[in-house]
Amino acid sequence: MRKKIAAANWKMNLTLAQGEQLINDILNSGLKLKDGQEVVIATPFPYLLKAKALLKNYPGFYLAAQNCYAEKSGAYTGEVSAEMLQSVGVDYVILGHSERREYFNESNAMLAKKIDLALANGLKPIFLLWRTAGSEKG
Repeated sequence: MRKKIAAANWKMNLTLAQGEQLINDILNSGLKLKDGQEVVIATPFPYLLKAKALLKNYPGFYLAAQNCYAEKSGAYTGEVSAEMLQSVGVDYVILGHSERREYFNESNAMLAKKIDLALANGLKPIFLLWRTAGSEKG
């Protein structure tokens, strides 16, 4: 049976206090997950540890990072590796977002490297397909 996943990505929005309130509101909403259902919450990097702590006692709720870098390690100031994400308990990582492709020129080759590193570090990639205008077939 396929899993049903509801993912929430709040991008570059919310302060830590606002993000904590959002997670608490979701957790206290009375939502009851059935078998095969998951909730994935993708926070900005600075909030990962706090979000992980809030989610720890809620089965079916998982943490996602919004990105990872395409190299294992190195002098890439401001980037975050898949290994770093795994070390703080991240479950999923979002890759291939249209914004990353457009604003940061992420190529298919770079995304393939990210997927390989995510999988090698036990992360589950949420890979977003991107279509450019005119790429749809009629």
